[in-house]
Amino acid sequence: MTVPAPPPDRLPDGFAVRLAPGTQRRDGGTTLLGGSPFRMLRLAPTARTLLAGDRLEVTDGRSAALAARLLDTGVADPDPPPGPFPEVTVVVPVKDRTDGLVRLLAALRADPGSAGCPVVVVDDGSADPAAVAAVAAGARLVRHPLALGPAAARNAGLRVAGTELVAFVDSDCVPEPGWLERLAGHLTDPRVALVAPRITALAGAGTGWVARYESLSSALDMGTTPARVAPLTAVSYVPSAALLARRAALGAGFDETMRVAEDVDLVWRLAGAGWRVRYEPAARVAHDHRVAPAQWLRRRAFYGTGAALLAQRHGSAVAPVVVSPWSAAAWALALTGTPLGVLTAGGVLGRASWQLARRLAGPGDRPPVPLAAGLVLRGTAASGRTLARSVTRHHWPLAAAAALRSRRARWLVAGVAVADAVSGWRPHRREIDLPTFAAGRRLEDLAYGAGLWFGALRARDARALLPAAPPPVSPPRRPTR
Repeated sequence: MTVPAPPPDRLPDGFAVRLAPGTQRRDGGTTLLGGSPFRMLRLAPTARTLLAGDRLEVTDGRSAALAARLLDTGVADPDPPPGPFPEVTVVVPVKDRTDGLVRLLAALRADPGSAGCPVVVVDDGSADPAAVAAVAAGARLVRHPLALGPAAARNAGLRVAGTELVAFVDSDCVPEPGWLERLAGHLTDPRVALVAPRITALAGAGTGWVARYESLSSALDMGTTPARVAPLTAVSYVPSAALLARRAALGAGFDETMRVAEDVDLVWRLAGAGWRVRYEPAARVAHDHRVAPAQWLRRRAFYGTGAALLAQRHGSAVAPVVVSPWSAAAWALALTGTPLGVLTAGGVLGRASWQLARRLAGPGDRPPVPLAAGLVLRGTAASGRTLARSVTRHHWPLAAAAALRSRRARWLVAGVAVADAVSGWRPHRREIDLPTFAAGRRLEDLAYGAGLWFGALRARDARALLPAAPPPVSPPRRPTR
């Protein structure tokens, strides 16, 4: 499936961007370091004048070009101005969950921002269509006699929507007031096709250890930091539980042949066509998470099966491990535990630092060896965390097989599992105890990994299991001339 190409329109006057958290300015403000994947941008004199602080407002073609470059590298985030609220059609796919539909429609009517929005409820083969119709009174109702899946349900709503913007909201969600206004500001950028809110746990929706774990570590929660969304970036996808989209950008919409990962596929197709996709955590939508242990684990395994479908459509973008060859070599050598292995690993990192320093040096400049060494060490540490997650999540069947054959492998896998659990728990240590978090993390990883391998075997396609190299650190470029 293809999506339309984005328009050539530039960012409008008054649109502003702000340097993203973590972006560094060096060399007196002439160089920017940051983004995802990591970039090094060398600013031309005109660009340095325009970006005197950490915020840039578009006033002409030059400032628009610079702002667009900063957005597309992830070095800056949008800081859109407030404006009149556009017309939005809210599409709600539902199958049997009438209680959730009642709750969602009440929340939409109570929010001044969405109270006047037309609502399309798509009944995807509910067992009791009369009950859904009664709850949806006042909204436009579209019914599928047989369940065609969430992608088909959303597309049915998309086809009948009569507004430029369409919000998709699942029936087990409850948006917080003001969520649409916060998202709609991003659509003033004509190249933004889709923007997603943060998905949080619905208060009071469940008790028990799974509910506590899910409220802190849900697969639907992309975190607290705004981000550009694209493959192989810090936020590579956003879930379809709640989305605001530009109708003209979606084309035919979601791939109806996919019963899982159709949201990831849509995001990646949009990014591949040149559209911008944004994640905006200031807008929040609560979700009624599955908290019964069996349902929760089945759902995680179901998510894992989607990786094989994505690999067939997007290749290495779905790679479970993204690690550079030199980082992989350094870790492999260090894990031998021998003095020679550790020494050789240091040599590998030293060589990588020198090569990166030469790439980062501007014309006539000395290679920035300290900067490059710091970046290599940071990348190696990140690769170590990625490899550890692979051992306990994506490739645990291989790790388990190795542990059965080798005592040393058993100790290594056990150590990685403990370290990974502690690392994930530390940001939440005031909210949940370590044993509960560790149990949730290990069970979730086992379920997801099982689904991942099952999906790959069923598709007879191993690409969802294979590692990939990250994009190279970009050498200095001038965003504007």
